[in-house]
Amino acid sequence: MTLTPAIHHYDRWVSTPNGRLFTRTWEPDRIRSEVPILLFHDSLGCVDLWRNFPEALCAATRQRVIAYDRLGFGRSDASSIPLPLSFIDDEARGNFAAICHALQVTRFIALGHSVGGCMAVHCAGYYFSQCQGLVTIAAQAFNENRTRQGIEEAKATFQTPEQFAKLVKYHGNKARWVFDAWTDTWLSPEFAAWSLTPALERVRCPTLVLHGEKDEYGSHRQPERIARYTQGPAHCEMLPGIGHVPHREAEAVVVEFIRQFIFRLDD
Repeated sequence: MTLTPAIHHYDRWVSTPNGRLFTRTWEPDRIRSEVPILLFHDSLGCVDLWRNFPEALCAATRQRVIAYDRLGFGRSDASSIPLPLSFIDDEARGNFAAICHALQVTRFIALGHSVGGCMAVHCAGYYFSQCQGLVTIAAQAFNENRTRQGIEEAKATFQTPEQFAKLVKYHGNKARWVFDAWTDTWLSPEFAAWSLTPALERVRCPTLVLHGEKDEYGSHRQPERIARYTQGPAHCEMLPGIGHVPHREAEAVVVEFIRQFIFRLDD
C-alpha cells in the first residue's frame, strides 16, 4: 500500500521595488528531489485559485511546490501602473527573479496555466541552465481569433455583479484592475500580433504541453506550436472533453501526466 505523504505549507511575502509579493510553499515530509516546481497563475488567477492542485502535485511528486501572486493579484500588493504589453516577457526578469532570490531557488521546474504558461516558457528560456523541465497547461502561443472571442464572451459575462463578485472574493479592491488588465491587453490592436515563438526557441529543457480539447481560449494550434518550437524534447497531450482549466476539471489526470513527466527527468 502506498501512503500519501504528509504535506505542510507556509506563507511568505517577498519585497520588491514595486511592492510585496505573496508566496505559498507546499512541502512533503520526505522530499524526493530538491528541485522545486514553480507555479505561474493565469490572467484572473492567484495562489488561492489553484485550489487543491498544488497540494496534490506535491504529494504525487514529493517535491516542493511554490506558487505566488503576481503584483496586482490576490494577496500581493496592488500595481500602481497599467499592465504593459511586455508583461509576459517582463515576468522572468522581475517578479520571478525576486522570488527565486528570496527563496534561494537555483534550479526549478516551471509550470504555468494559460498566460502563466507563457510566463513559464519565458522563464525556462531566460534561465535555460537552471530550468530542469517545463509544463504548460492551456497556454497560448499566439493571439488567435478563438482567444479574442473567448475573452469577449467572458467580458460580457463579468458585467453582472454576481460574476464580478467572484473576482472581488480573491482580489479585493484590485479586482477591476485585474479584469481590465486581462481584457484590455489581449483585445488591444497592439497585442494582436503577439507571439510566444521567440521565447519558445530559447527553451532547452524537456517540455510537457497539456491542452483541453474544448478550451474556450485556444484551439489545438496553440499546444502544437508550443511543442514544435521548443528546442528540447517536447510531448503534447490533448485532453478529451476538457476546457480551459484542466487541473481543476480533471485534476487526477493532469497530476498523473505531470508526475510521470517529472519522474522521467530523473532517468
